[in-house]
This record gives sequence, C-alpha cells and structure tokens, in this order.
Amino acid sequence: MVAAASVASAEEPERPAAWVDGERIARAAPEEWLSHGRGYGEQRYSPLSEISAENVSELAPAWVYPTGQARGHEATPIVVDGVLYATTNWSIVFALDAQTGQKRWRYDPQVPREKGRDACCDVVNRGVAVWKGRVYVGALDGRLIALDAKTGRLAWQVQTTDPTQPYTITGAPRVVKDLVIIGNGGAEFGVRGYFSAYDAATGALRWRFYTVPRGPGEPQEHPELVSALATWSPDSAWAWGLGGTVWDAIAYDPDLNLLYVGVGNSSLYLREQRSPGGGDNLFLASILAVRPETGELVWHYQTTPGDHWDYTATQQMVLVDLPFGGRERKLLLQAPKNGFFYVIDRETGELLSAEPYVEASWASHVDLETGRPVETGRADWHAEPRFVVPSVVGGHNWHPMAFHPSTGWVYIPTQEIAYRFHPLAEPSRLPGAFNTGEDYAALAAELDGFERSVRFCDPTQLTAWDPIAGRAVWQVGHDSEINGGALATGRDLVFQGNGDGRFVAYRATDGEPLWTSDVGIAVMAGPVSYEVGGEQYVAVSVGAGGTAGLNLATLDYENAGYVIAYKRGGSASLPAVKRRTQRAPDPPPLRADAATVARGATLYNTHCFRCHGIGTESGGLLPDLRRSSRRVHDTWGPIVLGGSIENRGMPSFADVLSSADSKAIHAYVISQALREPSVLEAAGAWLGERVCLPAHWVAD
Repeated sequence: MVAAASVASAEEPERPAAWVDGERIARAAPEEWLSHGRGYGEQRYSPLSEISAENVSELAPAWVYPTGQARGHEATPIVVDGVLYATTNWSIVFALDAQTGQKRWRYDPQVPREKGRDACCDVVNRGVAVWKGRVYVGALDGRLIALDAKTGRLAWQVQTTDPTQPYTITGAPRVVKDLVIIGNGGAEFGVRGYFSAYDAATGALRWRFYTVPRGPGEPQEHPELVSALATWSPDSAWAWGLGGTVWDAIAYDPDLNLLYVGVGNSSLYLREQRSPGGGDNLFLASILAVRPETGELVWHYQTTPGDHWDYTATQQMVLVDLPFGGRERKLLLQAPKNGFFYVIDRETGELLSAEPYVEASWASHVDLETGRPVETGRADWHAEPRFVVPSVVGGHNWHPMAFHPSTGWVYIPTQEIAYRFHPLAEPSRLPGAFNTGEDYAALAAELDGFERSVRFCDPTQLTAWDPIAGRAVWQVGHDSEINGGALATGRDLVFQGNGDGRFVAYRATDGEPLWTSDVGIAVMAGPVSYEVGGEQYVAVSVGAGGTAGLNLATLDYENAGYVIAYKRGGSASLPAVKRRTQRAPDPPPLRADAATVARGATLYNTHCFRCHGIGTESGGLLPDLRRSSRRVHDTWGPIVLGGSIENRGMPSFADVLSSADSKAIHAYVISQALREPSVLEAAGAWLGERVCLPAHWVAD
C-alpha cells in the first residue's frame, strides 16, 4: 500500500498555487470568489452569512491597499486560496494577501501611454481570470497576458488585435474548458468587432467570431456572417469597420455548454449613414449563444435592431433558474443600455419578457410576439437634433448588477440621464477621432453653459427589479453621475458604492441603508465578499474615472486609487482624502479671429472632448483646460504636439493635428476661459446650486 501510494504521488505532482478549473468554479465554496461574477452565471451573490443586518454596523476597514494610480478603478477582485488578484488602470495586475492586504507581487505590462488616445472611456481595466495556476489579463493595447499566479512572472503573451488599429481591451477575460475568451473595444473609432478563444496553456488562437460581416463579394470568415450580410444594405459604410465590439459581458452555462456574449454598437450611430438601405444590422446590439469549443452560433437575440443610439448589449448577463409562466426555466437576464430589462430562455433564445426599467423615449414597448421594439419616432435624430433617454451612457452600463436568490430580485445600478444627439451631415473618417456621425461641435455650442447650470436629479440609482413581475420594487437615488457596481450577500444585504464617495449596505428587501463607509472617493467597481481565517470580508476597488469620472461628474477631491477590505471590528484607517483646489482661470489674451476660434471648436470637439469634456466642460478627473496655468499655455505646442507630458497620460497628437490646428484649439480654450457666464449660470452661482431637472423632462 505504501509503494502504491508513492507511485500515485509521483504520477500526480502537486498542483501549483491558484489551481482553478471549471469544476471548482461550478462548485465554488462559500468563502471563495473564483471568477468575475463569482460563478459562471455572473450572479454576484455570496452565500456568506456572518455579516447580517444586525451586525453590519460593526464593519470597518480591515486593510487598505493604495494602488498608486489615479485614473478610474473598475476591477472586480478574484479571491483564491487566501490571495486577492485585481487590476488597476493601465492594465496593471497585483496580488495581495486577502487577510492582511500585503502585496505578494505586482506586474506592469508597460502599456504605451499614447494608447490612451484609443480608449473611449478612460484607461480602465475590469479585472483578471484565474485558471490552473495562471492569472490572465487583457491589456489596453490589445495583448492577452498570462502570468504565474504565485510569482507574477510572465508565462506568455499574445497580440489579439491589429496594433495599427484603434482597438483596446478593458474587459476581464473568462476561461471556459481551457480556453481564454476575450473581446475588445474601439467601435467609436472605426474598428470591426470580434471575440476570440485562446489556448490557456499556450496562447494559441483556437477560434474567432466576427460580429459584423465583410461587404458583398468579400469572403466571410464563418457561416454566420453569410446570413448576417443579408441584414445590411449593399451600400453600407464597410470602410468604417462597423463596430460591434465585445468589450465586457460574457457568461457560461456548463450544463447547456453555451457561452453567452454581448455585442456592442456600430462605428456610425446614424443608421441612415451606416446602412442607407435599412436592415437590422446583425450582430450589433445582440446577445449571442455559441459553443465554447468552436464558436459555432446556436442562437442570437438582437435587443436594438438597427441601433441608432449607442445602445450596446455588452452589459452583464445573469443566468438564473426561476419559475416563469408556470414552470421552472433556465433564464438569461440582461438590462442593456436601451432601457428595457430582458428575460430570455437561455436554452432556446426565446424572449419571455422585456419591460422598461428606466424611462425610454425611443420605444414604447417590445412586442413579445416578434421580439422587436416598437419605436416612437421621438428619438429619430438623423435630420435634426433630439434629446433622448436613455442617453449614450445607457440606463445601465458596465457597473455589475447582482441577483439575490432569497428575494429573487436583481439589483441594478441604473441611470436616468438625457442626451442631445446632433447629426453630422457629412461624417469624415478621421484617425484618432470619434467616428459616430455626431456633430460634437454643434452639441458643444448648443449646450455651452448648460452643464454648468443644470444637473439631472438623482442621475444614478440602485434599483431592485423583480424579473418575473417585470417591475421595480424599490429604488435609491444618488446625487452623482458616477455609479457603482452591486453585490448581494447571504443575510439579505446588498452593497453598492457611488460617486459621492460612500460605500453602503442596504437591506435587500426594502432598500433601507443599514451601514455607510464615507470613503470620500468615488466607488465604481463591483464589490466581492470572501472568507479567510474564519472571518467574512467585503472588498472593493475605489477610484473615480470612466466616462462619468472623466468629464460628467464634478470632483472636489484629488483622485487616488485603493482596494479596501472591510470586516467586523476592522482596525485600519480609511485613506486621507485631499480636497481639490480649483485654479482660477488665468488665460493669456485671445489674439485669434472668430474663424480660428470656430475651427478650434470643431477640432477640440473632435479630438479632445472625450477626456476634457464637451466644450471644455470638465470638472472631472482630467484637467479643466479653461483653468490651465500660464505654464501650460506657454508650452501648449510641446504638450499637444510634442508629447512632453506623455508619461502623465497626455500623448502627442502630432499625427492628426498640425501646428495651426494646435493653435486653433488653444484659441478656442482661451475663448472658453474668457466666456461670460449665462444668465442661468449667474443665477445658479447666486443661489449656490445648479437647477435640477428630471431626465425625462429634458427629453420631452
């Protein structure tokens, strides 16, 4: 017997650290958080029950880890065998002792800072996957990277995108059957979307699924594209790439052996410019169910046929088994950007329910017989500007929602914000610019001063949604444009952070706030819960950024990034928050004529607005250019064209801007700094606050 045991030991070597496989994810112990949504079904529910409504008031920081980064923090940590793995911006990966917060290792993939130009919505990263002793991360520059889980050393890396094209990766990879599944972003810049499967051991490409077809007469990479081609007009804008990027949502059902993938928007938002002859334009804004071994399509459902408003279906999908229509069914739940909550039979793709979870001016309802939305016409902006709800940031964006099996409800980070679309009569495909068909200069001119005067009332919320009844049960509003992800735990608690810098525990049944941690810095990421040393922890990444943090919200503090873990009786201190001092505008004299300023407005709102705000309307993460120092004004050319502060994330634009262009943009910024406030702004300043309007009033 001893000899036999010795032989068995020799044949089965000890497994490395962080050995996670599909079986372990499927039967995850309560104390673990092994994959992005905790399990393949992405429910973000932890059954741990030490922390309850009765003792949640005892929560305090157990440890605080400063990430050393000051851009957006969106990562969901993974916790395996007492080690927490997470990312920060610029795709930096780190491993911490989950009990103490002490660093085990840190890996910086050295993403070139100029790549930030290709990131529509900040240089963020939403996390890693852990599989059989390795940690996988998608880097902003399109690399898929495998690291040794114990040491952080590079095992392999592969370029998943064409580095000459404006692709990015911000989403977390998923691993299914020894295949790493990863997509990409970049639709607004004019790329063609796809998602891929790579061998987890070697990095070899196994298959790739393109989400939009090539033009007529071109060879299609797989059969699904042949049928998709029929949903595009022959004169479609094929040279624009047409988008359809897969930048976030992925889920998996091991029993059905189906991989579910959410597809994003087009490169041109305007359907009349994108596909002049009409058509649904598959597979934009769709949910795809494919076989993970081959990428073969089993079924699809398009949430927004002929998408016209950037209504991606890349928002998280939750897989649950619940009674529906009198029998137990395998359901897929999604709250995509378009404002309707979808309940789909995940085995067949049959639409079961689609009810509005926020105001939706673009469609009155979804016809359950056809599965198609019934458009109102109120949001058609191809001929003239229109206010629309939901806005381009959606009724729900990337912020994870959570499902609680005790209530049967989904807790959604919702958003009620209106947006004004302006058509661009003749869009030009400019390198390094948003190529959506929108006239951002016209938008800036029309809204000049509006955002300094008006805010939307409680623009973000946490909404408890009953997916079977198709209605909201309760809602808590937040007075910030920055939203946060949700976590449900075993004793009927829901945790969520928000842009006001608070991390809150709510009672799952009625939304009553039971505990608050005043972090002082926006909390956007999805929290997790785990157990180590016999104690339950709740951990979350902290740091403002993303679309809202870049230029929608007004930050009154110096942004900094942290991971904070809470437990009952914790004794660590929250990080000190430095208040922001706003420099008074001190621009040099304006020596440009009106034509130059107007040209600068067009150039600024083509290349600069996505980081510095429409019409220089920025109170967010990155500098408000109207308040630039004289030193910045004096070195404007070296900064914009020479890349003199590229190490701080401001790349050179010399490849798309001339010296005259740079000077015109500078003139526009100076003119904005010198602009007299509007009557509405002056009234708001006198009252000490901005006017608050409901988003649907603005849309109406």
